[in-house]
Amino acid sequence: MDLTFPLNFWDISLFLAITAIVLLVTSELLSPYCGKTSLRINKKRLRNAAITTSVLFLATVAMRIATLILNL
Repeated sequence: MDLTFPLNFWDISLFLAITAIVLLVTSELLSPYCGKTSLRINKKRLRNAAITTSVLFLATVAMRIATLILNL
């Protein structure tokens, strides 16, 4: 039985890009009190998560570029 991971490198990179964009937009547009609910969102933590996800995405892009350059 062949067990392969269902996601390839391109899928993970795309997922990280979409997640980073959503987190960045949310951190900029969301009010710290989130409407009438008692849920408080820490904007600094959300922004740090967005930046970390963005850096991971850029790392996957750099790895893909390095792979293309080394295969020439």
